[in-house]
Amino acid sequence: MDDLRQELTTATWRKSTLSGSDGTDCVEIARLTGGHIGVRDSKNPTAPALLLTPGDWNTFIEGIKSGQFD
Repeated sequence: MDDLRQELTTATWRKSTLSGSDGTDCVEIARLTGGHIGVRDSKNPTAPALLLTPGDWNTFIEGIKSGQFD
């Protein structure tokens, strides 16, 4: 896990196309080694990022698609 945390410092971050147009509610993700995903708040990129396993990421995406977080 420490290697993945280190990888976050040099990762290429991508902002969600669904982020608020006014700069609020912005989420960025970075694809990491082994299919892991880093997730961070683009307004505070130096704050700790979440690290998700591939399975956790898939569960999260399915929850979004099903409206679980609406």
